[in-house]
Amino acid sequence: MGFMIVCTVLISTCAQPPSLLDEVRALGELRVITRNSPTTYYTGSNGPEGPDYDLIRGFAKYIGVKLNLETSARFSDLIPAVETGRVHVAAAGLTVTPDRARRVDFGPPIQGVQQLVIYKLGTGRPRSIDDLLGSKVEVISGSSYVDTLKDAQRIRPDLVWTENPHADLAELLVAVADQEIEYTIADSTLFKVYRNFVPEIRVGFEIRMGDSLAWAFPKRHDRSLIERAEAYLEHIQKNGDYEKIMERYYGHTKRFDYVGTRTLLRDYRRRLPRYREMFEATGHATGVDWRLLAAIGYQESHWKPSAVSPTGVRGIMMLTARTARVMGVEDRTDPLESIRGGAEYLVRIKARIPDTIAEPDRTWFALAAYNVGLGHLQDARDIAKQVGADPNSWIDVRNSLKRLAQQNWYSQTRHGYARGWEPVLYVENIRNYYDILVWLTKQEEIPVEPNEPVPPTVADRTPPPAAAGPLPLPVT
Repeated sequence: MGFMIVCTVLISTCAQPPSLLDEVRALGELRVITRNSPTTYYTGSNGPEGPDYDLIRGFAKYIGVKLNLETSARFSDLIPAVETGRVHVAAAGLTVTPDRARRVDFGPPIQGVQQLVIYKLGTGRPRSIDDLLGSKVEVISGSSYVDTLKDAQRIRPDLVWTENPHADLAELLVAVADQEIEYTIADSTLFKVYRNFVPEIRVGFEIRMGDSLAWAFPKRHDRSLIERAEAYLEHIQKNGDYEKIMERYYGHTKRFDYVGTRTLLRDYRRRLPRYREMFEATGHATGVDWRLLAAIGYQESHWKPSAVSPTGVRGIMMLTARTARVMGVEDRTDPLESIRGGAEYLVRIKARIPDTIAEPDRTWFALAAYNVGLGHLQDARDIAKQVGADPNSWIDVRNSLKRLAQQNWYSQTRHGYARGWEPVLYVENIRNYYDILVWLTKQEEIPVEPNEPVPPTVADRTPPPAAAGPLPLPVT
């Protein structure tokens, strides 16, 4: 009702219908529809996150209105929500296609992508459409992948596939890994993220190249909202905010370690259950996401309480003797003491990170300092400032940390030489481990109807827990 009143007032006071931008500003909010996925929008440890979320939230602020965000469970509902005018924008990783462009107007490209045919490692790589013939191919209903297959079918009429209206891409990728289906199609951006969760998936071939992801707007008599979106995206391209958002969500996915990821999935089932309750209790006590603490512990020791390095650090969290004394840890090989000491040490470090550094960069800075020390971290921030970069941005300070191994740079710093590439790799590894642990624990939360078979997950494909040792703790 309020929206209709606003529109009535605007129309009655203007010689011509109001622009969409005027309507949005009069309403005081930008109504947006999106989807829940790691490349669009999700709830993270610090609240709402995701590339599209960060971008559209910035756009709402840019035009001076609140963000009113809703999610759609089905891909096929996104375009109709825009067509009917129920929302002002769909910001959901939508590929620009001719069919969609007839129904909605698209803004400028957000990202360039390729569509990839995905198969399971070891099952024979498909190299062309011909290799898909007679195979079980399944894609998301209402996605641009359907259009791609229809185009291919014009050349190869015997190409067939299944459209799944209920599954998301993650489920289809798991189905490929479990050999329930042979192939699916995924955007290159999504593949880079999901391969860390489902390490058996591989790229067969590019079935479509040169696509763009963009926001979808209603077809109207004006392009006012689209023009403001163009101005906003140009603005953040120039000031570096766009690069920081892309780095935040995709930077750590560039390095993929198949063996390391498989080992983590195995240890998640075999080793972590012995210590999970300790991580959870410590996380609750310190206010740190227990999965982040577990990711640190995995990076440090692979969850081995008896681990010892050549330099004498030891335990699950690999505490030095000095750090253990400061944190009141009497036995570094005691799992609970080590986890508590490491968590409290991280909290202490984070408290010393300048307030000018916002999340999630604040956490990455704290992790880097956990590895290399606050002094060297400050030296890297000083170098970033010296070269005209942002000392409060992880992407800029990350590059400066590497310079601490170069004499012409470390000779100018207060704390001197450091193997600056180590904290960079340290943070990237922990971010990857954390993402995987979040993924695995999310699979545990999927509700199952009575008498409904449990859907396969990444964790289900790893070997069962070893018989030896303490019984696994209950999963909560």
